[in-house]
Parts: sequence; C-alpha cells; structure tokens
Amino acid sequence: MAFDRTRTLRGALAGTVGAAVWLAQQPLDRRAFGFDHDDAELLGRLVARGRPEAPALGALLHLQNGALFGALYANVAPSLPVPPVLRGPLVGMLEHLATWPATAVVEPALWRSGRAFAQSAWRHLLFGLVVGELERRLNPPAAELEPVSEAAVASNGHGSAEHLVGTR
Repeated sequence: MAFDRTRTLRGALAGTVGAAVWLAQQPLDRRAFGFDHDDAELLGRLVARGRPEAPALGALLHLQNGALFGALYANVAPSLPVPPVLRGPLVGMLEHLATWPATAVVEPALWRSGRAFAQSAWRHLLFGLVVGELERRLNPPAAELEPVSEAAVASNGHGSAEHLVGTR
C-alpha cells in the first residue's frame, strides 16, 4: 500500500486534534463515570516514573499516539466497507477493544473496573468521531472524472487531429 504524503499529514493532524479533545474532556468524563483515570498520567508514569515532568511527557506521548493513529487511519479509511461517517467511530472502538487487554498488565485496577472500561470506550468513541470527521473533511474523496469521448483522445495522449480540425 502506497502512502500519500498529503493525506497522511492531514490524517496526523486529525489524530492530534482528536487526542487533544480526548485530553481536554477527561476531567468531565472522570466526573461523569465516577472513575478517576487519566490516560496522559498513566503514559507519563510508564515512561518517567516519579519524575515531575511525567504528566507533561504523558500528554505529549498521547498527542503523538493520536498523530500516528490519524496518519494510519487516513490511508486505511477509504478502503473500509462502511459509510464514511461511521469509519472513525468504528476504528476508534476497534482500537479500544484491541488495546483494553493490555490494561490487565499495565494497570490491573483498570482491568477489573467496568466503569473504567466504559470510560475508555467513551474516550475511544469520541476520539474516533473527531478523527474520522476531521480527516474526512481534510481529505475529501477524489472527484469523479467525466468520461472523455474517443474523438477527443488519441493513443498518443495529445488528442486526435480530426477533433482539433473539427472544432473550429
């Protein structure tokens, strides 16, 4: 599969925005779900154990992961056999289901919590909605080309002399 540079960069932008929305809304969903879990904090703890810059580093890693996800998504989404508006949420939920089992190793308390599972599902759904819609708007489908009559085209790609003479 060949990657289109512009499509990929726009997808990365969409993923970064989706990850930023995820981080920005976390305080709200922590209250709504009654579960005090912060993804950036968890990432920070994994890479910078106990250091004061751990939360900021975790947030940067979360944004980076969003960019990578968005870049990949932008190149895969057009081939998904579902309506464009559903592609982002579908892929976001697939990521949730695929990565959730890792919580058993990384943070066992999360793994055992139904609230944490629901909270993570919400976050992935929101992320997928934002990434999918933004990527769809940044990378619109290629315009359909109108058919060209055989009279206007020659095998050399420059058009036929008969068509040129006949269009005076």
